[in-house]
Amino acid sequence: MNKSCSYSLRKRLFWRLLAVQSVVLILVVILLISVGKIFYFRSTEGTIDILRRAVFRQPSGELSLRETEDLRHLRKDAPDLWFTIRDRQGHNLNEGRVPEGYAGIGNRLDHIGEAEFGGNLSDHAPPAARMKWIAMDWGEVQFLTGTDGPIPLTSILFGASLIVAKLVIPIVAVMALGALIATPIVVRRSLVGINRAALEADMIDIGQRGGRLSADEIPDEIAPLVRAVNRALGRLDEGYERQERFLTDAAHELRTPIAILNTRLGSLPHGPVKTDLLEDAARLAILTEQMLDLQRLKQGKTQFTKVDLGQLARKVIIEMAPLAFAAGYTVQFDVDHAGEIEGDPLALQRALMNILQNAINHGGRKGTISLTAGRNWIEVSDEGPGIPADLQERIFEPFFKRHHDGHGAGLGLNLVRDIMYMHRGEVTIGNRNPGALCRLSFSAGYAARPMD
Repeated sequence: MNKSCSYSLRKRLFWRLLAVQSVVLILVVILLISVGKIFYFRSTEGTIDILRRAVFRQPSGELSLRETEDLRHLRKDAPDLWFTIRDRQGHNLNEGRVPEGYAGIGNRLDHIGEAEFGGNLSDHAPPAARMKWIAMDWGEVQFLTGTDGPIPLTSILFGASLIVAKLVIPIVAVMALGALIATPIVVRRSLVGINRAALEADMIDIGQRGGRLSADEIPDEIAPLVRAVNRALGRLDEGYERQERFLTDAAHELRTPIAILNTRLGSLPHGPVKTDLLEDAARLAILTEQMLDLQRLKQGKTQFTKVDLGQLARKVIIEMAPLAFAAGYTVQFDVDHAGEIEGDPLALQRALMNILQNAINHGGRKGTISLTAGRNWIEVSDEGPGIPADLQERIFEPFFKRHHDGHGAGLGLNLVRDIMYMHRGEVTIGNRNPGALCRLSFSAGYAARPMD
């Protein structure tokens, strides 16, 4: 199973931007080094180092050079090699054509340990000549040359470390600071449209179709995803509409055969089989009406008028009492103190019928089912096992059934809640001793609320 991995776009963009900048900087430094702009792999210091390892004093005091391998390579690589070597005793050793300006300069710099000549402080060009006193085991020796030779590896590494410390690291630090400040700003401004689309997506609900994500201020790289989501939402809306049309058409088509079935069942002789068949046919009729009611409420086909809760309760109990008697219940009825409200009579009748049907289905098929009404409420109670506390909220969910093998489709109480929401009222269910009690409560002075 693949694990989803989330990451911060700001962090990833910062580190990748810094990595790209660092790589570009390193490549530029390498290019500048290769063309000799900030570092040289040959210098007069290298030539002096080769001469220092080759010079020796003869027994007579004269200075001489050993024919070392480095010296041979230097003479081969630099045909114009020139240098002068002298000690404090006045012994001299010259080679090559010494420029006229440097022919006798060494004699006048005995008190200076090291000097460069011909350099320009305004650029990084190497010096034209270098003079340096070096202490040997047998005395001090002055070297003067203007020929560049290869520098040692240790000098290359030292120079490279200086370049990194003085040039690369400070520039990278400045770039990192800039990226750290700029990246959150750029990302925040770039994701304004995406954040708005996310809020719009959170507001999309199953009962609110036609919602689409806004493509305004969406980056071109994200726009295909937004368009794909909108196309998917469009397909879902179309599928949902086809499903609703099918359910509505199916419910209308079922009305006629159910009515015929009830007529034929009525002609059967009384007995247990007839009772069971009548209950089954009643459940089919109720389910059909529930499906039609759901579509009617969603389409906003409601008409609010004055509704007498007493008359409403009498009409429902007359229709539902035969089912209750057939299931083994007695019925108690008290609506003498019922009041009058504003509402949709058909929707309220359906809500009360669903409550009574729920009591018949889950009341244990014994005891009394009571229906009472007050000024702005109606209650239905039974003497069954009651409702577990952990299910008292879930039973209002659409298609929720307390028992998988139970009767009904789980639409009744959900439909009741929707009807009460439309009437700005509430439906509550609780337990009493014994049984369960369901109460429909209406607020005084309310206006109708449209269904989502």
